[in-house]
Amino acid sequence: MASIEFVNVTQAFDKNVIIQDMNLRIEDGKFTVLVGPSGCGKTTLLRMIAGLDRQTSGSVLIDGKDVTSIPPGQRGVAMVFQNYAIYPTMSVRENIEFGLKNNKVPKEERTRLVESISETVGLRPYLDRKPSTLSGGQRQRVALARAMVKKPSVFLMDEPLSNLDAKLRVQMRIELIELHKQLGTTFVYVTHDQVEAMSMADTIVLMNEGRIQQEAAPETIYRQPSNLFAAQFIGVPPMNIGKLGTDGVSFGFRPESGVLSDERTGAHYCVKGTIVTREMLGSETIYQVKTGPHAFMIKCTEDLFTADREVYLSVDSDKLFFFGEDGSRIAPSDRRVDDYLRALRGNVYV
Repeated sequence: MASIEFVNVTQAFDKNVIIQDMNLRIEDGKFTVLVGPSGCGKTTLLRMIAGLDRQTSGSVLIDGKDVTSIPPGQRGVAMVFQNYAIYPTMSVRENIEFGLKNNKVPKEERTRLVESISETVGLRPYLDRKPSTLSGGQRQRVALARAMVKKPSVFLMDEPLSNLDAKLRVQMRIELIELHKQLGTTFVYVTHDQVEAMSMADTIVLMNEGRIQQEAAPETIYRQPSNLFAAQFIGVPPMNIGKLGTDGVSFGFRPESGVLSDERTGAHYCVKGTIVTREMLGSETIYQVKTGPHAFMIKCTEDLFTADREVYLSVDSDKLFFFGEDGSRIAPSDRRVDDYLRALRGNVYV
């Protein structure tokens, strides 16, 4: 196992700065997920850890040691790519033991390692088959086994599930969580899918435009987003945001915090609106409610309303968030919040 640290790291290609003066510590043995929109710099961070790209300035440390001048093969890391990068002409066994052969590991030891690790990832019956005869999930396991056989101190994964169908992605997420618990190794996982991030991570590092927006446990980012970007990136549907009309401030609430009813309630924020769309998803129904200048998404566990119906939307004061003009979250303890709550109570549309 090993911790990873970025110290004042900048990465630029020509004049295009991808990462600027980043400081980040990834804890030893944790499942850390780097998440953010395409082009935010998350894969760039992964490649710097692996040694595939060298940072323009600053230091990358693995287990406290600066690895800037250490070749990729000597860093004690293993990387699993989006496209698996397995050899189609080799059997599963040959794919897994390929790196061991290159490192002159004796045949008896190779056999022992391959069979042990293939048992761990459920590939023992497929060792003599070619990758073309395997499912997408099985090919992904081959890539994992080939990484595991190196006994790395760090696993790096670059969107490894993006080529799988939705059902298989769910299954593989569970398998990766169990694998991490079993190995106890540092996992660094890159994805643009916030559902993957929320379901798998011990710690999420949320990025945008080469900068860290928030670094915290999944439940913390969801319940206490540090800014408008975090509030709207994490969550399905994302947090509802509206303009307060005071000091450039925005207010927000999670879709499940809104309550729909036929009559006005005593909730702090209660507005009349019309249901524009209804999505019945089985265990929950998502309504889009148009009210004044806003359109809000509301998640309900009961399917009680139809499209084009007039309803009241209510949100309790403790479920409301406020964000400044610069997008930063205004803390509930801030003295201005009482003024914003009063302004919002009067901000109704009937």
